[in-house]
Amino acid sequence: MPTPSLPVLSHASSDNSHLTLKFGPETINYFSGSPLNRLSFLRTDHDFLQSAFSHPSASFLLMNGLAPLVLASDSAELGFVSGEEVYPLTGREPFVKTEEELIREFDSSVTRPVVVFLGVDENGSFRGHGGEKGEGFVYKEYRGVPYFGVDVTPRGTLSEVAKGVVERVKGLGMEFHESSPRHMGLHAGQAATYGYARALLDWNARNPFCAQCGQPTLSVNAGTKRVCPPTDSASGSPVERLPCATRNTVSNLSFPRTDPTVIMAVVSPDGSRILLGRQRRWPPNWYSTLAGFQEPGESIEEAVRREVWEESGVKVGRVVLHSSQPWPFPASLMIGAVGQALPGDGEKVYLGNDKELEDAKWFSTEEVREALLKGVSNLGEAAPTGYVEGKLRLPPQTAIANRLITAVVEGWWRAKI
Repeated sequence: MPTPSLPVLSHASSDNSHLTLKFGPETINYFSGSPLNRLSFLRTDHDFLQSAFSHPSASFLLMNGLAPLVLASDSAELGFVSGEEVYPLTGREPFVKTEEELIREFDSSVTRPVVVFLGVDENGSFRGHGGEKGEGFVYKEYRGVPYFGVDVTPRGTLSEVAKGVVERVKGLGMEFHESSPRHMGLHAGQAATYGYARALLDWNARNPFCAQCGQPTLSVNAGTKRVCPPTDSASGSPVERLPCATRNTVSNLSFPRTDPTVIMAVVSPDGSRILLGRQRRWPPNWYSTLAGFQEPGESIEEAVRREVWEESGVKVGRVVLHSSQPWPFPASLMIGAVGQALPGDGEKVYLGNDKELEDAKWFSTEEVREALLKGVSNLGEAAPTGYVEGKLRLPPQTAIANRLITAVVEGWWRAKI
């Protein structure tokens, strides 16, 4: 598989700010760097959403069971369709009603298609099904090409209609990419768009019921909020439902969750070695940086030290943040850091605390540098040409682990710790 492009800064290409001069250029990781303006403050504006949805330039990314639509001739390119292909499922006016009207008319017996607003391409840097570059759709001072994600997974009362949409788009030279649960071969802007759509659609699919009271919920705000309506018209007329605390207070249970996860490259006290670990399911000789979920009441730096010690026994002192990466599998934010092990007993590897890793050990920077050149691949792929069997293998450039390892090898950490 060809190496996908990585995202670049969306602001000025020549960044001579004081921060850049002092700390170096910003790192933009895969799944970030979206070319679309999310216009998140307009998600409650149903007039805006309906105008964008029905505009001839609007482009739609379809996902079937979280498998994205791609070109049959090139799975590295997302496939976008026009409104005419999705109207049989969504109707032409899914956003014409306000949130209050949708809640008042809620009927749990009827399956509503989930449509999420992804943003507007304001300058033509991102193309969908061929809409005009940055032209056409205008709403107040906002203009561009609108993009939406649509869940076409056959389910409920819309099952047969969804199947029809799935088959129809396959006749347009497209297919749903189902061979890999983590579609890592897309180019930068498309990867960010796919990741955002996947995260939102997955969250909606996972939360059909209220976590507070267990009753069916309703997707609103263009897929970014789920509410627990007070009545249900499933019997033909509105019937009062059981009380629910989410109707009386602000509750984050009704909004998409993001789980903070620390991922860290750990260097030895003298800077000559890097600590890497491996899980049992990984291919032979394939290692990566350590990682783990941040816990409540814990700073990022504390999470780094705890996770490294629990998984490898190594004790970390100074920690600095490097960059972050959205990780939509299903809803993590990878917070990348570099930490330095304490000298002496702090360097000793001990795997008896947490059985998550099969192995963890120190590699010289020379070994790691060679692996970055000859041993990089996705987990499901064979080793690249030039790899010598038995040598170290590492994650691809699209993974933040690779970027952290590269930063350590290139000496980024020396100016920060």
